[in-house]
Amino acid sequence: MSATAQPRRSEAGHTLAADFKDAMAALCSPVTVVTALREDGSPCGVTVSAFASLSLDPPMVTVALDRRSSLLPAVNATGRLGVCLLGAEDHQLALTFATSGADRFAAVPWHHENGLPRLSEAPVWLECEATTLVEGGDHVLVLAAGSREAPPLAYQNRRFGTHRALPAPDERIEPATTSTARRGTLRGAHTRRDTAHT
Repeated sequence: MSATAQPRRSEAGHTLAADFKDAMAALCSPVTVVTALREDGSPCGVTVSAFASLSLDPPMVTVALDRRSSLLPAVNATGRLGVCLLGAEDHQLALTFATSGADRFAAVPWHHENGLPRLSEAPVWLECEATTLVEGGDHVLVLAAGSREAPPLAYQNRRFGTHRALPAPDERIEPATTSTARRGTLRGAHTRRDTAHT
């Protein structure tokens, strides 16, 4: 006879996993496409919103990859990954790289950038080396060490959107302009000029 563990439930009767998922959906997260090259030289990539800066000196970021991700073996094998931070108009790119069972690179402009697949339309690009892989439940946390400006693509409550900057405390808003959306600008603290096409 064997017993199976029942999902933990909250007082309201919901599973804690579902409650946690709903709570995390309320957070506004950056949307990225993380890429790598497989050992056979073919590109792979996946949409990732679990991305954050970690350190300024040295510059480091963290990326959380699902254990089932097709990208994880490539990162393990090569120790390298690219991060494309998507812009406000790039929601179709995010959906493309979130779709399983498709050739994600077939219908999008991309090129090799220092041995990594780079999405040509992504506003910000980071080339990273995986320094540490940390086990974390159903995910693996990867610690890893030129752009054009664009509003960033964000994800909250299961919908794509973008950042809207609030006025500075000393900034006076005229009544005629209060209904006009102010679009924020993503400015990377550590961006590298793309010299391949200059």
